[in-house]
Amino acid sequence: MSDRFELYLTCPKGLEGLLAEEARGLGLDDVREHTSAIRGAADMETAYRLCLWSRLANRVLLVLKRFSMKNADDLYDGVHAVDWADHLAADGTLAVEFSGHGSGIDNTHFGALKVKDAIVDKLRNREGLRPSVEKVDPDVRVHLRLDRGEAILSLDLSGHSLHQRGYRLQQGAAPLKENLAAAVLIRAGWPRIAAEGGALADPMCGVGTFLVEAAMIAADIAPNLKRERWGFSAWLGHVPATWRKVHEEGLARAQAGLAKPPLWIRGYEADPRLIQPGRNNVERAGLGDWVKIYQGEVSTFEPRPDQNQKGLVISNPPYGERLGDEASLLYLYQNFGERLRQACMGWEAAVFTGAPELGKRMGIRSHKQYAFWNGALPCKLLLFKVQPDQFVTGERREAQADNGEVRRPAAVASEPARLSEGAQMFANRLQKNLKQLGKWARREQVNCYRLYDADMPEYALAVDLYQDWVHVQEYAAPRSIDPDKAQARLLDALAAIPQALNIDPQRVVLKRRERQSGTRQYERQATEGRFQEVNEGGVKLLVNLTDYLDTGLFLDHRPMRMRIQREANGKRFLNLFCYTATATVHAAKGGARSTTSVDLSKTYLDWARRNLSLNGFSERNRLEQGDVMAWLEANRDSYDLIFIDPPTFSNSKRMEGVFDVQRDHVQLLDLAMARLAPGGVLYFSNNFRKFQLDEHVSTRYAVEEISAQTLDPDFARNNRIHRAWRLQLR
Repeated sequence: MSDRFELYLTCPKGLEGLLAEEARGLGLDDVREHTSAIRGAADMETAYRLCLWSRLANRVLLVLKRFSMKNADDLYDGVHAVDWADHLAADGTLAVEFSGHGSGIDNTHFGALKVKDAIVDKLRNREGLRPSVEKVDPDVRVHLRLDRGEAILSLDLSGHSLHQRGYRLQQGAAPLKENLAAAVLIRAGWPRIAAEGGALADPMCGVGTFLVEAAMIAADIAPNLKRERWGFSAWLGHVPATWRKVHEEGLARAQAGLAKPPLWIRGYEADPRLIQPGRNNVERAGLGDWVKIYQGEVSTFEPRPDQNQKGLVISNPPYGERLGDEASLLYLYQNFGERLRQACMGWEAAVFTGAPELGKRMGIRSHKQYAFWNGALPCKLLLFKVQPDQFVTGERREAQADNGEVRRPAAVASEPARLSEGAQMFANRLQKNLKQLGKWARREQVNCYRLYDADMPEYALAVDLYQDWVHVQEYAAPRSIDPDKAQARLLDALAAIPQALNIDPQRVVLKRRERQSGTRQYERQATEGRFQEVNEGGVKLLVNLTDYLDTGLFLDHRPMRMRIQREANGKRFLNLFCYTATATVHAAKGGARSTTSVDLSKTYLDWARRNLSLNGFSERNRLEQGDVMAWLEANRDSYDLIFIDPPTFSNSKRMEGVFDVQRDHVQLLDLAMARLAPGGVLYFSNNFRKFQLDEHVSTRYAVEEISAQTLDPDFARNNRIHRAWRLQLR
């Protein structure tokens, strides 16, 4: 074999340029970039050095042979022609990885099988010994990449992927791979800052990946110094003396690095469950003297009280994955920006984010941005200089959101982030509505009501107050609206809400309301299980603002529920499609002789049971699980007061067929009116905007539309929220 080899280094997408620079520094010649890989030429010593020292590569592959292939036979012949006895003993173990397709190879499993067969057949000896496949810890890992009719056959010198440094046994919820964390630190200028003796702080450190990678860079520790097993460990071409030289040189550099006075590297994490795992990772990396992790919130984060300490603040804020996360993420970014302006003057900052539009809400202009990929998720690294001339005024924040340019600096302020022009306009409208509706709500003793409902067309939201919580629903923007503009307006509105209403930002929950198919509006979206009590007309009701698209209480039906409470005394009450049975609680409060509530969902009937027991009602209140139409057909009881508020559309698995309110309401009303006692009243309402009551209903029964009487002042601006009728037998 020659003394120089062709090497392929693979890496995460987007790191190719950085890896090429790093590999040149470690001695790789003739470097060229490919997608998620680079290649070049080097001797064995450099190959070992790349394995030990590359902070960015996933694998170091040593190319054995390139050959062209038109079909599976060419593949077999090309691999078989290699002198495998130079690489693997006849009774050794191997693993084969195959990537690419074409030339008659449709699937990678078949390609890998062909490669394995060629190697095994070549090495099978007279005694019948032959290599076997071992996926976890083989003597050699063989890699074949098929690229446009050319096969590149390589040995994997790394073994397990090089990002697995061995210190991180415990991970957070969305772990950043170690080599990606190192790349972000390098792009953020940490090697330069560390060389100048600067500090590093991560205010949302998770299990400390940035901190450990930063300390290893600062202390000149090879990232894979502690790795015991390599892809070359049992390879017959391995040169132990050369490896020993490279490894000992790495040990000496680490010893010298750790002997220096440690830099100030600190992490803060709000989640107490991550503190110990993070500290364990630091200890396993041998960096306990360099890295400290503390529990702390972003809003109180302060890197170092003595003012001469400067350096890099770096963070990978959490990505919103749950329903309602967007609001809390916005406030997290705003808080982070505020802390930087107040506590980190003169520092540099780097934010690695999957939501770059939130980075624009930090109140500091980023002077540089880099595109990265975190797995399949496109991300941005935003770099900031924390200087007054980089701060963004409220008036100019919109300009930045549109084009990244800011024309005027702001002074440091300890007051909440200044609102953009649009956000201020939205805040003014909320305050005006609050003033008007607040008087009515206090008079009526209503503490949950709709405050805003797309009053201004460009802010297409519904904002509901639930005591000291705010529930925000975003209506899907029409296709004619630019999604970036819609997103910017939503963030403006979310920024305005806590300030305008003097509400804790942690108590703002956002839902995106798009057209729901089937039962999706009732599906669970999260699992926080956070129920809270609200009061309405002398009854207590449970709402859940976080877990479902709807909260368990339809605010627009408040007048109908109060009407039922006034009319229920001594009556037998039936509530169909009862949801969480809030109307039933009102009927019971009003003195109903008995109540029966029917719904298909066990979840909502459990919720209904809790609503009833919260008010001390139980024995005479029947809860029935079933398809309403089938239940009505089977039922023979009489009721004096019936309430029906069906969904527009339902296709639950447990239901027979599909319910459509426009198509099926006549049959539904006929079945229900058959159960109505003489002199009884049935109330029917629904929220389908285009609903038309069938004329046959009016000919059969005494019908009165009462929609206008069932709207409180908080829904006066949206008088098409529902329609309601009062029916009696003729």
